[in-house]
Amino acid sequence: MDLKELIYDLGRRARAASKQLAQLSSEQKNAGLLAMAQELIDAQAEILAANARDVARAKANGLSSAMLDRLTLTPARVVKMAEGVRQVAALPDPVGQAISQWTRPNGILISKIRVPIGVIGIIFESRPNVTSDAAVLCTKTGNATILRGGSEAIDSNLAIAAALSRGAARAGLPADAILLVPTTDREAVKLMAGMDRFIDMIVPRGGHSLIEAVVAAARMPVIKHYNGICAVYVDKEADLDIARNIVINAKTQRPGVCNAIETVLVHRDVAEAFFKNGGSALLENGVQIRGDEAVCAILEGKALPAKEDDWNTEFLDLILAARVVDSVDEAIDHIESHGSHHSDCIVTKNPEIAERFLNEVDSATVYWNASTRFTDGGEFGFGAEIGISTDKLHARGPMGLEELTTYKYQIRGTGQVRE
Repeated sequence: MDLKELIYDLGRRARAASKQLAQLSSEQKNAGLLAMAQELIDAQAEILAANARDVARAKANGLSSAMLDRLTLTPARVVKMAEGVRQVAALPDPVGQAISQWTRPNGILISKIRVPIGVIGIIFESRPNVTSDAAVLCTKTGNATILRGGSEAIDSNLAIAAALSRGAARAGLPADAILLVPTTDREAVKLMAGMDRFIDMIVPRGGHSLIEAVVAAARMPVIKHYNGICAVYVDKEADLDIARNIVINAKTQRPGVCNAIETVLVHRDVAEAFFKNGGSALLENGVQIRGDEAVCAILEGKALPAKEDDWNTEFLDLILAARVVDSVDEAIDHIESHGSHHSDCIVTKNPEIAERFLNEVDSATVYWNASTRFTDGGEFGFGAEIGISTDKLHARGPMGLEELTTYKYQIRGTGQVRE
């Protein structure tokens, strides 16, 4: 069949599967998840062999080291993937929960109940673990999912999706609950985005151009994660040892992920002390610092002069834009003007300044004395995540199980009619 027929066939199958999934009990869904986790372990050799092909192809195409890290699977990462599935199985099922309930004066009982969304389309790049995370969260919440990964991870995604589907089928879940688009043709993205007859919500995870393409074409709600331009502000009352450790962790632990910082803002009163110590530690960790005039002067030629675009760039690499500011207000203004409302942090011993930052920075996650690397579904106790939303409706921040449900009202009466 041609591409349009293929995508529409996936949509029809997913819609039928979603009707079946929505009627399953928590016990049935959890049994399916545990079988999926075991299948990932059993298929580890197959998955790693497929990933090795992707990595070899990516290296030949000149993919950056940070992006290669996002792409690469190891035995430990496959085990962690399976453990994430088990963690999701152990979490409470939000489907069927009563959000609120009340009785009207005429005696009718109104309940606001969580229900599955239906069919969720996930379009993503680079990270093959997204195949597993998205599939299991959707399964737990009774949603069918259609996954379309990037060309750089096609072999890995196919192997992971096949393992998950085998596990789900073995446990009696609908065979079409998890579907992966088996082609790298970019036209598939546009076709999915226009398929509102079958897909209820679409989540793009990837670069700016991918998200823009989905938003422009989508005929259904889009939950998007734009750039992760995250910042740490080191206040004049910061513990500089804590500040150094947080900045190094948030920049270097995995520089190619969206919750790594791209900017550090340091109060002028502690700038020299911070950069003499923390700046040296960053340089020793291979970080290229692009600083304003004050930072360049402190580091005496060890930093490159920052360009205006550097304040608005998600480097996804060992590059850090650095700036000296005169107040928390200037730091907040910088984050508002140049950040992406993803994850931002203040390091300070002053609780009043910290609370101002927590309340006034309009980002999905805001930290006081902790690394932005914790913006993650697993770290938040969600088991996994479907993505990190920088939108405000209907989900914001790491999207776990509750964010994959909607609600409906159930009204129970005893014969009441409206006068």
